[in-house]
Amino acid sequence: MKVLVTGGAGFIGSTVISRLLDDGHEAVILDDFSTGRREFAEGRTFYEGDFADRALLEQIWNDHPDIDAVMHCAALIVVPDSVSNPIGYYRNNVSKTIELLDFLQSHGCTRFLFSGSASIYAVTDDFTVDENSPFAPMSPYARTKAVLEGVFADIAAATPINIISLRYFNPIGADPSMRTGLQLEFPSHALGKLIEARNTGTPFTITGVDWPTRDGSGIRDYIHVWDLAAAHVAAIEKFDSVVGDNDYLAINLGTGTGTTVFELVDDPPVPPAPAMPPVHIPAVLAPKSCWDGCLSTTSKTASLTP
Repeated sequence: MKVLVTGGAGFIGSTVISRLLDDGHEAVILDDFSTGRREFAEGRTFYEGDFADRALLEQIWNDHPDIDAVMHCAALIVVPDSVSNPIGYYRNNVSKTIELLDFLQSHGCTRFLFSGSASIYAVTDDFTVDENSPFAPMSPYARTKAVLEGVFADIAAATPINIISLRYFNPIGADPSMRTGLQLEFPSHALGKLIEARNTGTPFTITGVDWPTRDGSGIRDYIHVWDLAAAHVAAIEKFDSVVGDNDYLAINLGTGTGTTVFELVDDPPVPPAPAMPPVHIPAVLAPKSCWDGCLSTTSKTASLTP
């Protein structure tokens, strides 16, 4: 299959493309390189620009009329930025995605895979959520993702476009061949902060130790980005059978168990390289912060496995 991947030079998109290519598919990158890395696009077919630029999309379709599906991985994702710039986030994440879908409808492309987010869910008493759990996004970023889920349901019901939304939790790691990975030097998530503490010799901050979890620290459902990429590729390969008669289908991706912050400090889910000996990282405690941690429960991922 030939797949157009928006945001194909970012963390998720570039890793998905590595997996697509490894599995014998063709990939076309569309990225504006605002956060994506140019080296992730080297040696690959790519177009630089906005995913809602109709003229650029026309050029891509003229050059690649045999595109079978679109994976939409492009988005603004920094929560604090979304709080200070909600208009920009709604414009980029919602309005431009609608423009992209309008273009796809006009060109007869009916397979659309959305790289979504589980940040849309309400936190439950036991932290578990499935695809039918209620939404309660806690930031403008998360609300853009929630709004799009409604948009997708409406568009899939009224047009020939079929849509799969993969809602995942906390991706970590990199392409095992180290072709691509996290593009930010100082990522803001817990594992990034843990690595930063290790590299700089500064304490790692644990925000809150009285959460209702098994050890009092926050919990996250981490998923390795290579497994995430495999799920994206499987969804594309089995798109028609997975969607079936649904037109629009949401699938959660996660482990269902999660890792607490204390567990992360003691036993990182991504082990150190053999040449890097274990290092004790001191931790300091801080007050609670806003938290939206959930654990995935689903029966739908079975449709993506052999």
